Amino acid sequence: MVTIGIIGDYDAARETHQATVPAVEHAALALGVGITATWIPTERVESEVVGVLDSLDALVIAPGSPYRSLDGALSAIEHARVHDIPLLGTCGGFQHVVLEFARDVLGFDDAQHAEYDPYASMLFITALSCSPAGKTMTVHLREGTKAALAYGAQTTKERYYCNFGLNPEYVHAIADGGLLMSGVDQDDEERIVELPDHPFFLASLFVPQTSSAPGAPHPLFTALVAAAAGG
Repeated sequence: MVTIGIIGDYDAARETHQATVPAVEHAALALGVGITATWIPTERVESEVVGVLDSLDALVIAPGSPYRSLDGALSAIEHARVHDIPLLGTCGGFQHVVLEFARDVLGFDDAQHAEYDPYASMLFITALSCSPAGKTMTVHLREGTKAALAYGAQTTKERYYCNFGLNPEYVHAIADGGLLMSGVDQDDEERIVELPDHPFFLASLFVPQTSSAPGAPHPLFTALVAAAAGG
């Protein structure tokens, strides 16, 4: 039995939240893997970091930024990164994976997300100049990456829900630090990032769970569940 924690502040009115547990279940069914998927509020992670995370086989960092606890979200991401626990971040999850990497790996302690503090001096996550929210767009996958391997293709079409992404000013700092840009849009803007030397640590600015279906699981969720099961 594989246990997956979904880190986020569940809101039944959000389509992206409604789709998350089913997306995990679609992948598990296709792989023949038994799973338990549980939502874990960010505030609970902040107060019980080790106790709430140490029994999990994988994490999904769900949409829904800004989270009730920024520290809780970042602690969950750091835990997965440091302890080689498979992780998939989507939408806000992408944004916070970048933020955690900037702070804890690159050492930019003041790195911030514009939704929390739009006047911060070092905004790694900012409003996108051309919002993809509500659009389905092509993503080009970098050959040889975990993203490309998961899809078994060079391109994919994906749906977006957010208006924030990686600040272009910090693209080179993130890439030079080791967070690989493995998927870009038609304008070469970053849409998937991953850690090459981690069992599975990947985040997408789009929301793959809303295009998952019974019998047709989304490839990124299939890759996450496979990694969690040791495959």
